Amino acid sequence: MAVTYRLEIVTPEGIFFEGDVAMTVIRTAEGDMGILADHENTVAPLKIGELKIKQDEEMRIAACTSGFVSVTPEGVTIVTDSAEWADEIDVDRAKEALERARRRLENKHKETDILRAQMAMSRAMNRVRVAGKSMDHSDL
Repeated sequence: MAVTYRLEIVTPEGIFFEGDVAMTVIRTAEGDMGILADHENTVAPLKIGELKIKQDEEMRIAACTSGFVSVTPEGVTIVTDSAEWADEIDVDRAKEALERARRRLENKHKETDILRAQMAMSRAMNRVRVAGKSMDHSDL
């Protein structure tokens, strides 16, 4: 049995996940960070990407947006603007959001907020990519 630690994932809507896990992999501003039990204390900003957790010998994957991760001896806390399990993503809706963002970027009008459109595109691309991920153990 793997050594576990407490993981809490919090979004503006409330607690997205809370439980004991063997591993977490999260996208930070410096790249992907893998977290095991007894990881050194860390605080890092998050980037749009996938979040993977290993719990009870099963891997789960979620789409995650910006926020931060905090690792302490008491456990790991991830605070993010949004998180969504891969199997709960509405792929059609994500593809529509991706297409809207692409159109906004192609039709650059004065009122187009380029940075906002790029962020929307990144979030939609991440959701589509995560929804298509297989959940086998080779992901990690």
